[in-house]
Parts: sequence; structure tokens; C-alpha cells
Amino acid sequence: MGKSKPRNRHKHYNVPVPGTSPGLYEIDDNALKPKITLHTYNERTYKKEELSNINNIDQLVKNKDFNYWFDIKGLADPNIFETLFNKFDISRLVLEDITNSYQRPKLDEYDNDKYLFAVSRHLYLGDDDVLCNDQISFILSERTLITFQETYADCFEPVRKRLEIGKGNIRIGGSSYLMYAIMDVIVDNYFTLLNFWGEELDAIEDRLYDHPDRRIMFDTQAIKRSLITIRKVAWPERDKLNDIIRTDSALISDLTKTYMKDAYDHCIQIIDFIESLKEIASANIDMNLSITSNRMNEIMKVLTIISSIFIPLTFIAGIYGMNFSREDPITGKILPHNMPELYSPHGYLWTWVVMGVIALAQIIYFWRKGWFK
Repeated sequence: MGKSKPRNRHKHYNVPVPGTSPGLYEIDDNALKPKITLHTYNERTYKKEELSNINNIDQLVKNKDFNYWFDIKGLADPNIFETLFNKFDISRLVLEDITNSYQRPKLDEYDNDKYLFAVSRHLYLGDDDVLCNDQISFILSERTLITFQETYADCFEPVRKRLEIGKGNIRIGGSSYLMYAIMDVIVDNYFTLLNFWGEELDAIEDRLYDHPDRRIMFDTQAIKRSLITIRKVAWPERDKLNDIIRTDSALISDLTKTYMKDAYDHCIQIIDFIESLKEIASANIDMNLSITSNRMNEIMKVLTIISSIFIPLTFIAGIYGMNFSREDPITGKILPHNMPELYSPHGYLWTWVVMGVIALAQIIYFWRKGWFK
């Protein structure tokens, strides 16, 4: 018997202590050391460089002829957040939401279009096909986009390649279009996950018809748990994209809003896809239980047939096993109402014949009733 799929367990987060003052961020003990990459680009040029810190971020973004993307992976350095607070005037509530990586997808607007804060959830399959759920945070200002990832898992490679090649709107659309491009990649990854689980459910359904076993229920439940997780992400992701489309903020260009509508449409398709797969998963579980119940009924039917055949035979054997003698062996007196067949010639043989006829008659009767089909 093969091994069942591992369960997708909920991720444990550093939740704030009840009553703690809002805006106090805390770095997780397991947070990774930051890796900072700066992408500087405009319509004609593109440059990428690795940074050890962002202490001079105000100097890095002073040239207004360029757009800037700070890609930060790992949240273990509190100096990053203090720099954003002191030099970019980022609210401590935003910094708290970045470090407390259990946020649902959302969009927040701050300080009269000075900057926007958004959250997305990056879902991907880790080791043993266990679903991983990481937070990606965005701080968008006029020409600058800052992204935060809590792990080194990378889903931005398609966006970086488009920036390097420079085709399409990626370089001319501004920072808001870059944010859209990243969010679109995140949403499209949901399709990849759902297609994978759809194929898994099809394979499970084939196993149901070929050789059902209890692992089917465990595997289906693991997929259903993953579908619930992605559903909890997809619904607020849809609302967040809708907020971006409808916002009056000057930081979101009309071009970005046009393409955001496409991402919003994808999100609706994902939600419909999730509901369909959940129904298939529930149907597989119900079918497995039905098949198991039918197999048990078949087993009980066979045992019932066997018992029905042997009950009269056991009854006959029990009666003639009582050994009540017809004649007293000492006095020779005939004992009334005792077994007259006890000393009958060929009595043993005739008992077997009678029992065989009864068993054969029952078998013919059950066969005509269709019990052996």
C-alpha cells in the first residue's frame, strides 16, 4: 500500500499579544536575512544591482527620469523598516502589516496619494507537494515600488525577464503597471495549482473505479483542504483588485486599471474553478464511502447466504446430537418420546442426504432470486 499525500497544515504566525499598541512591529525569530535587489529602468534603459541595505534610499530614487523597484526578500533586518519610516514616512501600521505576515489580500491608501499599500498571497507547492502560503507586500509611490517577501521563493522571474527585454508596457507603464504585472503573475499561479489538483482529482476518480481503498479519502481530503486555503485567498484578492480598479488615486494609471480588469476577470474564473473542484472532491469522497458501503453490503450478503444455508443444517445436527436413547440399555424398556432414529440402519447416511438436499434447495432458491449476481 502506497503512502498517502501529506496534509497541508496551517502556517503558524507571530500574532501580537492582545492589548498591544497598534503600529508596533515585531521581527519573527525565524525571519530570513534580507536580499535586496534594485531595478532601475525607464523606456530606454534597465539596470539591476544588489544592495546590502536601503539606508540611502532617498538618494537612490532622486532621479525623476527613472522608475525604481526594490525587491526585498527576507524580513530579519529592522533597519529596513526604520529607514522606510524615517525617510519615506511610511506608517508604522503598514510596517506592522508587513512583518505580521498573516494579512489577507487588501489595498490601503495613505496620506492623500503619497503612497499605497497592498498585500497579496503567493501560493505554491513545496516539498512533497505541500501547499505553501507566503505574503507579498507592496508599497507603491509615484515612481517607486517596494516589494517584501518573507521567503526566498521566487515568482517574479517572468516580470524580471520582461523588464530586461523591455517589450510591451512593462517599462513605460510606470510603477503601478509593474505592481499589476507582479499581481498578475501571482494570480496566474493559482491556475497552475488548480490545474494540478484537477489532474490529481481525475487520477483519484480513476482509482475509485479500479481499486478503491481508504487512501483515496485521505488524498481527496488533503486536496480539499488546499482548495479551502486558496479560496480564502482568492476572494479577498478579487476584492483587492476591484478596489484598485475603482480607486481615484493618481498613483494608479488608467493603463494599469485597464489591465487590472483582466486580472480581476482571472480571479473570478479562479473562484469558479475552485468551487467546481470542491464539488468534485466532495463527490469523490461520497463515492468512496458509497463504494466502501456497497462492498461491505456484498460481504454481508455472502455471509448471510452462507449462514442461511447452514442454519437448517446446524438445526438438524443439533437435534440428532442430543443422544436421547429410545431404549434403556440396562432394563431394555422402551422410553417414550425419545429418538426412534437413534439406532436406525444407515441413519448417518440418510441424515447427510437430507441435509444435502436442503442445502441444494436453498442454493437454487437464492440463485433464482439473483443473490449470486
